[in-house]
Amino acid sequence: MASMLDSPNMKIFIDAFYTVGNSTQRITPGYTPSKLESFWLSLFENRNEAITFCLIAFVHHMIIYYLRYLPYYIADYIPSLQKYKLQPDKVISKEQWWKCFRVLTFSEFCVQLPMMLLFFPAATLIGFEFSVPLPPFKEITLQCIAFLFFEDTYHYFAHRAMHIPFLYKKIHKVHHEYSAPFGITAEYAHPIETMILGQGTIGGPLFFALCVQKVHIFTMLCWITVRLWQTVEAHSGYDFPWAMNHWFPLWAGAEHHDYHHMAFVNNFASTFRHWDRIFGTDASYLKYYNQRAAKKNSPSPKKVQ
Repeated sequence: MASMLDSPNMKIFIDAFYTVGNSTQRITPGYTPSKLESFWLSLFENRNEAITFCLIAFVHHMIIYYLRYLPYYIADYIPSLQKYKLQPDKVISKEQWWKCFRVLTFSEFCVQLPMMLLFFPAATLIGFEFSVPLPPFKEITLQCIAFLFFEDTYHYFAHRAMHIPFLYKKIHKVHHEYSAPFGITAEYAHPIETMILGQGTIGGPLFFALCVQKVHIFTMLCWITVRLWQTVEAHSGYDFPWAMNHWFPLWAGAEHHDYHHMAFVNNFASTFRHWDRIFGTDASYLKYYNQRAAKKNSPSPKKVQ
């Protein structure tokens, strides 16, 4: 145990908790930061970088998560939009909504916040980039796309494992409490599931930085924005005609994941459809989808005069 604590990697990990922001060390020599970059550096200046990033990540997560849910929450009160609801016969009561919110609050402060606190030291150990200039938009975009595919792959196999009877009964059943999901149920889960499936979200950037290309800590925030945007949509319970799955067939979307909550089977992937198609874990979903489409497109019976 003592030798493990004395290892160079452990020292880097622990030292990250004591690093104080110094902008002169974070600016590439000869480079003049933009206003955005100057503001970014000011957030860490003379502050503990690990704790500061943890707080930034936490506040960022809360704002993006609930703002992304807000349009769907409003849609619940607009009658003309109910035709886009995937399970219109199932209405969430106020008691169910508040129970979800209470569990989420516990998870956010007692499970996710500690995980965020550990991320900065782990990123330091892996070799994340912290200096300015910030990465260009193209680099951020390409890396976030790579993270999406990594997370989707991890999520498919981890989520499928969660449906093993023992794991489902002990852990995953919590997430399936809502058979008709609504936006914020995306993170309604057992603490163990939150930690296990959350590794797919943070694992992609860590693996990418370790094996492919350096990742900037700012890119991590951009990636979390993308991931939250996707998962809240997948649990929204609405399939709007402008949704991404209607013009990008590989995208799963709410319609794909909503079936998983409704039927408790099939569609284990989080973002895309290819793993379910490859392994045939969308067979009952496709049958249901085709039957529903046929019923929707069939002509109405003529009235007898």
